[in-house]
Order: sequence, then C-alpha cells, then structure tokens
Amino acid sequence: MSSTSYEDLRKQARRLENEIDLNLISFCKLCAGKVENDKGEGVTEPLLASERGRDVEAASLEIEGLLLQLKAINEQMSEMPINSTGFAQHTLQRHREILADYSSEFNKTLDNYRARKNKEDLLRNVRTDMNYKPSTSSGLNRRMDLYLKENEHIRSSSRLIDDQISIAVETREELMSQRLTMKKLQTRLHDVSSRLPIVNSLLHRINFRRRRDSFIVGLVVFICTILLLTALFR
Repeated sequence: MSSTSYEDLRKQARRLENEIDLNLISFCKLCAGKVENDKGEGVTEPLLASERGRDVEAASLEIEGLLLQLKAINEQMSEMPINSTGFAQHTLQRHREILADYSSEFNKTLDNYRARKNKEDLLRNVRTDMNYKPSTSSGLNRRMDLYLKENEHIRSSSRLIDDQISIAVETREELMSQRLTMKKLQTRLHDVSSRLPIVNSLLHRINFRRRRDSFIVGLVVFICTILLLTALFR
C-alpha cells in the first residue's frame, strides 16, 4: 500500500514537473515580449501593454501554484516509509533538485521582466515629460540659462582678477624702477654732500678776496684823493 502510494506521488511529481516545464517556456516568451508577426517571424514588443501585464500576472500565479504543489508532494514523499531506501532517496533528491531549478528559473525570469518593465516605464515617463510638459522643459531651460549666466559671471570675474593681477605686476615693476632711480639719486646726493664742504670753502675764499680787493681799491682811491687835494691847496 505504501509502495503504491509512493508511486502515485512520484507520478504526480513527474506530471507537475512536465507541466511546470511547459509553463516556464511559455512564461519566458511572455516575459521577453516575444510575438510572431505576419510573416511568422519572432519579434520583441514593449512590455507596457495592459493585456501583457495581466497575462504575465496570471501565468506567474499559475506557476507559483504548481511549484507549491510540487513542493508539497516532495514533502509527502520524504515522509513515507519505503523499502528501497537508497533508490527512493536518490529519486526524492532528484525531484528536489528539479523543484529548485524550476523555482530559480521562474524567479530569475520574473525579476528580469520586472526590471525591463520598470525601465520601459521610466523611459515612457521621460518621453511624456519631454513631449507633454512644456512648463518642465521651460523650467529646465531657465535653469540652463541661469547656469550659463553664472558661468559667464564667473568667467568675467576671472578676467577681472587677471586684469588686476596684471596691473599689480606692472605697478610692482614700476615701483622697483622708481626704487632704483631713488637709489641712484641718493647716491648722487651723497656724493654732492661729501663734496659740499670743499665748495663752501672755495666760495668763502672767493668772497674774502673780493672784499680784500674792494678794500684795497677803496684805500688807493682815498689816498689818491688826499694827495690830489693837498696838491691843489698848496
């Protein structure tokens, strides 16, 4: 009785595995957006159609239900006492591996579908914003204008700073030139001041000789005048 029940469970597991395998193949095509055109060629269409979303949701629920049934049958098989323990354990392990592979494939396919759907939804929102929201576009243009004006202001400030630096460099060079000129003038003044006592002494001597000559001339004129008057009154 136990052997027959175990065999029935194993047949149910095989049937569920075949059904899950077929559903996974269809589910992968559905999630990938694969359809046939008029020429019978496979093409990929967007995933945002409401009908496709409902089909994916229904197919995923069906596969999840089949996976739960297969898991329950595997648990029942593991709890049943059987005679050929080695063969039964190998068979049960194989059914568990198949269940794990199907579950992994299902989750991977569903995750890829959701990621692609989110990407298409994001792109559609971007296109909608660009085509049907001129206020957003104008706001973006205003921000770009502000950025450009700010950039131009920064460039103008940079040019002004460069001009100020150039003026400062020229002023520094001019001050250095004036400093050299002042040093030369200071050297000349020092030379003149060192020679000034000699000049003063020379001028003093010249003035002294002029006063002496004037005194001598005056004295000679006075003597001559006295002699002339004396000669007249004799």
